[in-house]
Amino acid sequence: MTRNVKQLFDLTGKTALVTGGSRGLGLQLAQSLGEAGARIMLSSRKAADLQASAAELKAAGIDVQWMAADCADEKDIQRLGAETLKAFGHVDILVNNAGAAWGAPAEDHPIDAWDKVMNLNVRGYFILSQYIGKHSMIPRHSGSIINVASIAGLGGNPSGMKTVAYNTSKAAVINFTRALAGEWGEHGIRVNAICPGFFPSKMTAGTLKAMGEDVLASHAPLRRLGDDEDLKGLALLYASDAGKHITGQWLAVDGGVSCISGG
Repeated sequence: MTRNVKQLFDLTGKTALVTGGSRGLGLQLAQSLGEAGARIMLSSRKAADLQASAAELKAAGIDVQWMAADCADEKDIQRLGAETLKAFGHVDILVNNAGAAWGAPAEDHPIDAWDKVMNLNVRGYFILSQYIGKHSMIPRHSGSIINVASIAGLGGNPSGMKTVAYNTSKAAVINFTRALAGEWGEHGIRVNAICPGFFPSKMTAGTLKAMGEDVLASHAPLRRLGDDEDLKGLALLYASDAGKHITGQWLAVDGGVSCISGG
């Protein structure tokens, strides 16, 4: 029997691991999946932030646990994967969101800062996806991996933006998504990416202050920045059976910026 829309989007009984989930976009993504019925393992580097965010989710009726881990560190990533599987038994949905940015002119960009961005934004995504894929999703022939990229990965920088490592890393995330989707489709695993535009967050605070929220919003056809609801619908589509025939795709959630900037 064909399921109705509510049934297709329902995540009751599913488990989700969300990295970088203690604030900002990661917390919004965790809220979306939890509100649809999924159990959540929330992770970031700082225990105090996680504790506060988990309390917020629990107050909203979401079943959540948390674990502090550094997703730039291979041993910590594997520990996170192992402890999540120990707690939940399996992972149906993996959200790779932990990330870092660095602003510097390309000619003066510190190499260690380049490595920091790449290790967290690309290498960390791969290692955790590999672990969860190998130990949970491939054996179960099922799973959804959601990689948080950025419209910064769709092209170069506008004047005044000097984030060459970040842009490069997010372009890598988009093609990592495509490559992994092509390889793991035979295992019933879907891999998709979200490319947010400007959302107010700790990571974008410096840019928003320097360029002005009104100026940045004016660049979008919708004349607004992203808010605390704007990623929820796409995340739920990717994670649920409503998107069971979607894989290897990216979608910009940016108020239309990429449609006029050539992304």
